[in-house]
Amino acid sequence: MVELVAALGKLPGIGPRTAERLALFIVQTDVQGVEHLARALVEARQRVGTCQRCGALTETQPCPICSDDRRDPSLVCIVERPVDILLVDKAGTFRGKFHVLGGKLSPLNGVEPEDLRIAQLEARLGEEPIRELVLALPSDVEGDATSHYLAQRLGSRGVLISRIAHGLPAGAGLEFADELTLSRALEGRQPMS
Repeated sequence: MVELVAALGKLPGIGPRTAERLALFIVQTDVQGVEHLARALVEARQRVGTCQRCGALTETQPCPICSDDRRDPSLVCIVERPVDILLVDKAGTFRGKFHVLGGKLSPLNGVEPEDLRIAQLEARLGEEPIRELVLALPSDVEGDATSHYLAQRLGSRGVLISRIAHGLPAGAGLEFADELTLSRALEGRQPMS
């Protein structure tokens, strides 16, 4: 059981006490229930991949957001991670498409522009009718550096580049913003160039 508690404790948001409670629940559940949980975990990991177009987590290609004709294809929100799409979309204000960078520039950690999905974004600019890129990256040093880098690199391509308004917690990611704060930040975005 120690191994199970340790494995559960590696999940985000699961502390030692919650890991222990979950482990106790699992070992007291009937075998069929545990097998069902194990199958569901393995199947989800096998079925879910990234959208080839935007980088979102999905079971279909392209993802449901990229396939949605009701969304504005000329407006693309740039986010750091796939989970950020869910956070922005939950605010209910943004009705465009998305692009996941897969990280942010961090020379100290060895993350350079070629390590991010910037080339894929440039390809999309050549193929899709994009008129505005909304940068929704964290307001920390790396997020600011990435936003400025993107504004400089993509600014000459004839698209408006804006950044969501500040009001998000400094040094924190989108997961710490409530829906109202995120909604207001999207509505108050400002051009960067």
